[in-house]
Formats: sequence, C-alpha cells, structure tokens
Amino acid sequence: MKQIVIIGIAVLALAGCAPVLDRGLMDQGAREFQLSHLVETPEVFKDHLFILGGVIVETKLTEQGSQIEVLFIPVNSSGYLRDSSRHQGRFLAVYPRSKGILDPLIYRKGREITLAGDFVEVRKGKIDEMEYSYPVFEIRQIYLWDEYRDYPYYAWPYPYYYPYYSPYYYRSPFYYDTWGRPYPGPYWPPHPW
Repeated sequence: MKQIVIIGIAVLALAGCAPVLDRGLMDQGAREFQLSHLVETPEVFKDHLFILGGVIVETKLTEQGSQIEVLFIPVNSSGYLRDSSRHQGRFLAVYPRSKGILDPLIYRKGREITLAGDFVEVRKGKIDEMEYSYPVFEIRQIYLWDEYRDYPYYAWPYPYYYPYYSPYYYRSPFYYDTWGRPYPGPYWPPHPW
C-alpha cells in the first residue's frame, strides 16, 4: 500500500513540473539570452531556436500569417514565466499561414504565452512615435496560459455583498457570545471577535 502512495505522489510531483512545450524543443532551444544581443548581431543567431515568454501587446493577421507583438519575459526550464516585472523589451512572433491562424480575439492583449521559435530577422517598427527594432521569430509551438480573473473577496461567488444583499438574509435582533448564547444588543457583552 505504501508503494502505491509513494508512486502516486511521485507521479503528481512530476506532472507539476512538466514543461508546457515539447521536451525536445525545450532542451534544444535557448532560454538564457537578451533580446538586445539578437538586435545587435542578428547574423550570428539566425535560424537558432529560442524559448520565449511574455505578455501579448497586439495580435494581427497579415499576409505571412498571424503576427503577435509580445512584451518579453524570460522563462524557466519548464517554460513557466519567471517574473512579469522583469520584461526586457518586445519581439514579434509570426505563426505561418500554412499552419493556420491565431485568432486575435483569443490571443488578445494582456494574455500570457510561452513559445518556441526560430529567429528570422530584425524588423524596424514603431512603438507609438518611437522607432523600435523588433527581433522576429517564426513560431514552431505556442502555449497560451490560462486567463486568471481577480474577484473581490466579497463578490465571489455571489453578485452581492455577502450577506447583506442576499434575498434569504434575515438579520437577527440578537448577538451571540463565544458559547452560542444570544444576547439582545451590541453593548453587552462585547463581540467575541
């Protein structure tokens, strides 16, 4: 019986550390790099595989395929985004039209992704009015992270401020002490909390 429990725990531990992309791509691709090095010497890194993560700035459909502009965030050995406050610039990721499309409604601004992509070139563009040099990657595989929504503690899962706006709420005229005995007012004895 102990062996079954130990095997179960080991399987759960390994599943928790599973990479988000194919293991072969994760092992083959470079994760420790800076985008500025690719911009400065693009000929050295051309056609090399990189593992990148980030937050989507914009997704649009072009003649070549789906193009995603991403705020770059480094990833760990399993493809999980490290620290979202440590962004290091922007890059463009192109998903070839022959593979399909990445719908801009799904791959929308603010969503997080991890991808494996081959470095293609450096492309000039603009961020607002400023000139910017984007490293461009052709996507081999992409992973879209689940979208988390922050709910205020008082509103989830109820659409009202629990318990005051519940149609089933009945306000008792009594308060209760720590032993569950009712007393008539807020002044005697004081609340146990």
